[in-house]
Amino acid sequence: MIMSDEQYELAPVALLRQQSWLSPAFPTGSYSYSHGIEWAVEAGDIHDRKSLVDWLEADLCYGSGRNEAIFFIESWRSAIDDDRGKLLEIAELAAAFRGTSEFALETSQQATACLATLRRVWPDPLLESLSELLSDLKIVPVFSVVLGVRAARQDIPATLALPAFLQSYVANWVTAGVRLIPLGQTDGQLAIAELEPAVLAVVAQAERATIHDLGSAAFMVDLASASHETQYTRLFRS
Repeated sequence: MIMSDEQYELAPVALLRQQSWLSPAFPTGSYSYSHGIEWAVEAGDIHDRKSLVDWLEADLCYGSGRNEAIFFIESWRSAIDDDRGKLLEIAELAAAFRGTSEFALETSQQATACLATLRRVWPDPLLESLSELLSDLKIVPVFSVVLGVRAARQDIPATLALPAFLQSYVANWVTAGVRLIPLGQTDGQLAIAELEPAVLAVVAQAERATIHDLGSAAFMVDLASASHETQYTRLFRS
């Protein structure tokens, strides 16, 4: 039994699998992406823990983090309803909803790796069907859509699956910041803790949102990503 404001039945195996799918050990290659943070550090926009937290909070609340939350929960809902037409619509929109080529690479590479592992280790008929359909239509998969579907098929409530997904999303970019600024490991954990209210706020918004609420106002994040494409020396692929 997992406790929050309400009680939710969650099988222990479902919790174990969610932890596996969001673990740094899960082979998605997430460690090789910085989501434009590498350029922001180079430009001096991110230079300490506070500026890193401010940057990530803006991305979460007004940029791609917010959109990924909507894609995740809309995919989760479609999988729960077994609405394959709606799921394909969300997957197609999510693939197109990328501000830069590196953001597109970031999500498609991780999603492809995630799909390959899920299909081999934790196969699911709906995810298998979606994967084959996307391949036939030449639509790249999106990480948030893949994980949203699989969480639903594992009977993980959205009220647990979505915040866990967003926490993993934030933690990956904090790890990039720790390496780039650089910061100590304790500062990295403090940054993750300081972003908890933003994660929960975005979850609350996404629970009431649909694909018609998609949008972004985090222009500096997009500009950092576009600038990173021609950055001279790079550790990260985005």
